[in-house]
Amino acid sequence: MVPRTNDDAPEDEHGRRPAPGDGGVMKGENGPGIEAGSGPGTADAVVESGSGPASADATVESGSHPATPDATVEGGSRPGTADAAVGSGSHPATADATAASESGAGTTGATASEATDPDERVAALRRVSAVGRRWRRAQLAGCVVLLAVALTGGSIALGNTRDDSGRALATTGGGISAAALLGSGDLDASVTGLQDHLRAQPRDFGAWATLGLAYVEQARVDGDPSRYPQADKALDRSLDLRPRNDQALAGRAALAAARHDFTDALKYADQALKQNPYNERALCSRIDALLELGRYDEAAKAADTADSRRPGIPVFTRYAYVRELRGDVRTARRVLEQALDATATPADTAYVATALGQLAWNQGDHETALRHYARALAADDGYLPALEGRARAQAASGDRAEAVRGMEAVVARAPLPGALVALGELYEEDGDTMRAREQYALVDAWTALARAGGVNVDLDTALAAADHGDAKLALRAARAEWDRRRTVHTADALAWALHVNGRDEEALPYARRATATGYRNAAFRYHRGMIELATGRTQEARASLTAALRLNPGFSPLGAREARAALRSLEADR
Repeated sequence: MVPRTNDDAPEDEHGRRPAPGDGGVMKGENGPGIEAGSGPGTADAVVESGSGPASADATVESGSHPATPDATVEGGSRPGTADAAVGSGSHPATADATAASESGAGTTGATASEATDPDERVAALRRVSAVGRRWRRAQLAGCVVLLAVALTGGSIALGNTRDDSGRALATTGGGISAAALLGSGDLDASVTGLQDHLRAQPRDFGAWATLGLAYVEQARVDGDPSRYPQADKALDRSLDLRPRNDQALAGRAALAAARHDFTDALKYADQALKQNPYNERALCSRIDALLELGRYDEAAKAADTADSRRPGIPVFTRYAYVRELRGDVRTARRVLEQALDATATPADTAYVATALGQLAWNQGDHETALRHYARALAADDGYLPALEGRARAQAASGDRAEAVRGMEAVVARAPLPGALVALGELYEEDGDTMRAREQYALVDAWTALARAGGVNVDLDTALAAADHGDAKLALRAARAEWDRRRTVHTADALAWALHVNGRDEEALPYARRATATGYRNAAFRYHRGMIELATGRTQEARASLTAALRLNPGFSPLGAREARAALRSLEADR
């Protein structure tokens, strides 16, 4: 099924059809700036305010009373220094901090209390400091703040909104305009506006739901983990005032996904849809959760359902990703092009053009990828996923100097694992092993900080540690993530972790599973080929390695080099 146009959308009780771009844009699983496995829509802070048949229920309750001082309402100002961003005042370690314990995400086998151990934070920051001695002091301080972005779980994905851009949202249950608050272009000011409104009308359940989602978005943008327990409290307040309201339940789904707790994300999305089948945020979160749990057939059905109820950019982009995972690149491209034609804001244009760039990159079409990234950056010249994607495509096209400069700029703003590893490999290929090691060590610091914030980072750990860290740690993390969710990405991570630990016969079934859906990913094929080579399956290894390089000859500076070396060795042995 090809996504419908908005003219085909069912009308709501007022005879209205949903707007094509209402509700923001999802996050892509494999977009530049995000590690494999962190899927679309995991942290969208889009406020769904009851659009569809259930919206008549969204009315403010009477009997409001003066607001009392409340940390949830009054905690709007964000820390302004590196110490404030990661210190004791900013992490969810208070008695009501439920971020880590509620989601169950965090360390491999660690308890919630262990995940927020101040000693772990101190150790992480010391590692950052040791690595950054060659940087200017001010640059290091900024890097510490930026490292904390990862505490929100996959923040620089194929994004939903720009860092400095709000989203036009529907009206909340209490009559306050969320569009006026969160569409102002200043998220902090919008949160302050919501807090002011709730002091005057503390029984506005819709505004509480909007505030909860705004805190999730602040966590994404600011890297402030204290927003998670604040989001918990705001969403709880909304549900206390209006039990089972779909806005807050959809917010719960977004919050769970931000913590990489996709089982809970699915649960809350289903509860929201039971109350309002047309809740776009819940429809999209349901697709995201099913994809991240590896339930691809169900995700495809969920995408069809969402397309029939709320066609538009958020659904189109998810629909395209479902098709890409099945190897249907042609349909994925057509749907994304349709979504690009429907964009109405620079933020949406930047996002969809970047998704098209990533799709082209995955197929090895670097020239087309660069054109799409250029369009994205024309819409938003600071859009990080496009900047990272452009740097990768430049490296693959042979423009290494520009690639290094571009990736350095990305890391300076958001030192997340994908970009750090990519920059480290560029340095390593140029023979600068010291600077490469610095990037890999920063990944280790990122991992410690993220775990301290209660975010599950086992997939990130497995991928980075397997190539540039502790092989045993990589295997522990990969097994833990495989136990949580069985996707093509977790299968590939486990296969590669087993390989680097010398357990190739055990690795092979997972490598085959990673490539079984038809998903065209050169790194997956490279991993499978190297595992086949290690098990003596030379014919299969030759086919897999050749396929990897044919699909995307620049998929990884070091991986592509090793694949070519392995093929030369195979040819010499013939």
